[in-house]
Amino acid sequence: MNREEFDNYVASCYAYASDHPWKEYPDFTVYRHASNKKWFALVMSVPRSAFGLAGDGKIDVVNLKCDPLMVGSAQLSPGVYPAYHMSKTTWVSVALDGTADDGTLTFLTDQSYALTAAKPKKKPKA
Repeated sequence: MNREEFDNYVASCYAYASDHPWKEYPDFTVYRHASNKKWFALVMSVPRSAFGLAGDGKIDVVNLKCDPLMVGSAQLSPGVYPAYHMSKTTWVSVALDGTADDGTLTFLTDQSYALTAAKPKKKPKA
């Protein structure tokens, strides 16, 4: 899945708002819940060397929130890396160049959306 296909997937599945919060990085896109404004995905172009990949230039990746118990096993999948500039214990970066399996990417996106969703408010005890 590439960047455009990822954007289409998110648009077809979720109520969200996207924005570009950094003027110096216009190609970075933040995807937020429409209800609570929490990020569930961050798409960006980063140097290939940031992930130990061969070649010059940049690669499009998406950072996704991940269950801490699954971070290690998720990174065993092709195209899934420790998070770029985010907590490596609760986020992963996924390549948007076709390296990562589409099923893995959609699963991790769904999980990220769920993990960052608004929590139900507890009812006061009577």
